[in-house]
Amino acid sequence: MTDDQPRHDWTLPQVEALFDLPFMELVFQAATVHRAWFDPSEVQLSQLLSVKTGGCAENCGYCSQSAHFKTGLKAEKLLDADVVIAKAREARDGGAQRFCMGAAWRELKDRDLPKLAAMIGGVKALGLETCATLGMLTPEQAKSLKDAGLDYYNHNLDTGPEYYGDVVTTRTYQERLDTLAYVRDAGMSTCCGGIVGMGETRRDRASLLHQLATLPSHPDSLPVNALVPVAGTPLGDKVKREGEIDGLEFVRTVAVARIVCPKSMVRLSAGRDDMSRELQALCFMAGANSIFVGGKLLTTPLPGQDEDSALFQDLDLRPMRAAGPVDQKLRSVELMGIA
Repeated sequence: MTDDQPRHDWTLPQVEALFDLPFMELVFQAATVHRAWFDPSEVQLSQLLSVKTGGCAENCGYCSQSAHFKTGLKAEKLLDADVVIAKAREARDGGAQRFCMGAAWRELKDRDLPKLAAMIGGVKALGLETCATLGMLTPEQAKSLKDAGLDYYNHNLDTGPEYYGDVVTTRTYQERLDTLAYVRDAGMSTCCGGIVGMGETRRDRASLLHQLATLPSHPDSLPVNALVPVAGTPLGDKVKREGEIDGLEFVRTVAVARIVCPKSMVRLSAGRDDMSRELQALCFMAGANSIFVGGKLLTTPLPGQDEDSALFQDLDLRPMRAAGPVDQKLRSVELMGIA
């Protein structure tokens, strides 16, 4: 029912059982949940800019920006606020509704807060939702970012806890959960998801979604990334040897995410440039209602504006008018053609 609040008592076997449903039944259930909370013809448009690229001290096995691997990516300094604000203005004029700023850091340093505050305030003044991903935070830093006008903070869990040690060893799972708690306590919205296609099992994917579905508050945004294999990274090289995730399994992951986190914005993130139009359409059917646009996601490619515009036209989709679940009574009236 639309008046019900999302569940937080999912068990891992229950999430696994969703994955095991017949494909058509799973997508139907996910689409039904999607329609209970959102207008299925609306998709949120977000754009992400790397404000500090490369040289990260973490050893995340998928990442081109880790200082531990030789990927050919050159480390750069934090961009000036005026450069970031100009990029945000371009994103807004191109149709983006949320502007995300990402820095390749293990954790935020207090010395960078004034520059980041200037970025956040300038982007907010453009009428955009603001989001940042800056690594681990302290409670005080989370409050400072909130005070600067940050709406969302991204901090992914990456995968389920059982597979996590095969992905990264320089940051613990609990440290990721702690940062999310600091963000919630500061009054910001959370953006948290993971990456699939890293060589994990279906159980690992179920475990990731189980973690997200049993958080004190479900992620307001839930990015589902498909690994983009980067030469020189351990997981990129592994996937190139063993093969990427099956497209229908990716759709299953999107569908289960929609069911267990019904109010979240489920976002197609990394890897969309390699997805066919048909695969993207299946993801939208299964409950995805947010994408990254702008031709680039940090250091990996995304479809261009012309491609996305054509896709939206052919699928009769439109940019979301307001972020978040719609008013159910109002949407019912609109769908009946009264308003």
